[in-house]
Amino acid sequence: MTTPFPFTAVVGQDDLRLALLLNAVSPAVGGVLVRGEKGTAKSTAVRALSALLPKVAVVPGCRFSCDPAAPDASCPDGPHEPGPGTARPARMVELPVGASEDRLVGALDIERALAEGVKAFEPGLLADAHRGILYVDEVNLLHDHLVDLLLDAAAMGASYVEREGVSVRHAARFLLVGTMNPEEGELRPQLLDRFGLTVEVAASREPEQRVEVVRRRLAYDDDPAGFAARWAEEEAAVRQRIIAARELLPQVRLGDGALRQIAATCAAFEVDGMRADIVMARTATALAAWAGRTDVLAEDVRQAALLALPHRRRRNPFDAPGLDEDKLDETMEQFSGEDEGEDDPDPDGPGGGGGRPAPDSGPQGGGDTAARPEAGEAGEPQASGAREQSAVRAAEPFRTKVLSVPGIGEGAAGRRSRARTEHGRTTGARRPRGALTKLHLAATVQAAAPHQRARGRSGPGLVIRRDDLRQATREGREGNLVLFVVDASGSMAARQRMGAVKGAVLSLLLDAYQRRDKVGLVTFRASAAEVALPPTSSVDAAAARLESLPTGGRTPLAAGLLKAHEVLRVERLRDPARRALVVVVTDGRATGGPEPVALAGRAARLFAAEGVASVVVDCESGPVRLGLAGQLAGELGGTAVTLDELRADSIAGLVKDVQRRAA
Repeated sequence: MTTPFPFTAVVGQDDLRLALLLNAVSPAVGGVLVRGEKGTAKSTAVRALSALLPKVAVVPGCRFSCDPAAPDASCPDGPHEPGPGTARPARMVELPVGASEDRLVGALDIERALAEGVKAFEPGLLADAHRGILYVDEVNLLHDHLVDLLLDAAAMGASYVEREGVSVRHAARFLLVGTMNPEEGELRPQLLDRFGLTVEVAASREPEQRVEVVRRRLAYDDDPAGFAARWAEEEAAVRQRIIAARELLPQVRLGDGALRQIAATCAAFEVDGMRADIVMARTATALAAWAGRTDVLAEDVRQAALLALPHRRRRNPFDAPGLDEDKLDETMEQFSGEDEGEDDPDPDGPGGGGGRPAPDSGPQGGGDTAARPEAGEAGEPQASGAREQSAVRAAEPFRTKVLSVPGIGEGAAGRRSRARTEHGRTTGARRPRGALTKLHLAATVQAAAPHQRARGRSGPGLVIRRDDLRQATREGREGNLVLFVVDASGSMAARQRMGAVKGAVLSLLLDAYQRRDKVGLVTFRASAAEVALPPTSSVDAAAARLESLPTGGRTPLAAGLLKAHEVLRVERLRDPARRALVVVVTDGRATGGPEPVALAGRAARLFAAEGVASVVVDCESGPVRLGLAGQLAGELGGTAVTLDELRADSIAGLVKDVQRRAA
């Protein structure tokens, strides 16, 4: 077994380590979501935490890790009699991004349940993680229905498995930790809210700290056991401190003054619901226990706000998570001086400074307070030799009409186009391919009924065989690849016009975020086209590229279409099940090079020949209109809409048009 990197040897990342330790002290805090760029010790710190957790006593032979002092009355392996148990290390269970629902919650043997009437249950990862850590790397890439199951189990402390009237329940209390790189896509706001705490991590820009990171990593790689031995004393000290804080936690007093500060802070930052207040209260209590105090102080409330509120303030995926610390301090000051504990330990002692977990911890991090600059702050347009304009501000986004791909796909779960999925309404039945997951009971009974006499049935119940089982086929929605092909040429460069175009694309990006699509961005101007953003799940990355998009020069429409065609070709190899929707944003003009109009027409017909669904957003303006965008849409085999028609309240029958023209 590989020796884990010591938790206390992690350099910096103070907020990350503190958030993990607070959850180790009080799992009721609700877990941690760790957001940050790749290579910032997210996974290393989480895996290292498991070695610090105290051992747990379990009932011998119980697959669900029941506590021998208070066994779960509904345990599928029970009933258990209270008594002495065996001690084992706390587990850290990893949930793979591609895991199935049955792998997460467990599965019933449907064949035995129907034929023999027994609950033959195979535990899943939630059972393995009970009383330990459940770690989800790249949680933002996990399918939505798995995230829902995961967070429901974390909130209720139990997992329920039901299949056609046969149900199993078992305890599932664990420390939930998710890590994610925001560049690969965001979690929905309602799912963000289900994580108790969040921290933003980034690589240090201090050369000395970076040197120390490399030095420790190389030393660990050369001799993991020896490196861990050198940190054994610090690890033991933190482990004992966790145990002491757990014992002290029930004695911590959360006074009315601290509660008023918590309520006032949540109200001041306009967070939705009451979960933030509860999480802040639990976090402040855990902070006091970690610092060795029995009273919650204002500093605990402030630190709890910095950990519990940033991710709850996002109103759309383009908002950067963060907290205005000046506003926080003003609110804290306004409600200070009421009912705080009188004993203030030495800030340099073991409980001072919010309880930083390691001696090399630096000053309190403020990485999650950085705000994204407003769109369009790149400056006023300036003329250049090519008459290029710098980026202009996007107009206010609006709700768009749904654009969908015709037909029925089999891509990743989402909310845009019709697809055969694991979840949705039942549309039929088929023989299972591999393990049975969604039983179609009526079809199974129909398949088995004609054979009962031949199988010698003499009593109640059906004689079921493997060949009788039928899998339900379901229809839901899938996410698509929405590839934006944006004209940034001089004919689009008027500030007001380009602002409206950017606002429309931004609106479509918001729609793509809500429908769980991948997005890509191809732009064309001057003499060439470029892939401004390869297909990704991060729509905010696409929005950032859109903000800085300059305009000017000629209109190489054919180059833009050919570049988009190449992007789609590569994506089909990577993800053949994901269907594409191409959104061309242009006025339809084509200039530059020999026969630009004819070449653009030939490029467009490539999409039509392959049946790629497409929409042309017509940006032509002025009293005289040439209708070139409509001609382009016809050659693409798609449909054209104006910027005004793109709005949900003014566009009629667009989806039908897309389906009709792409058929």
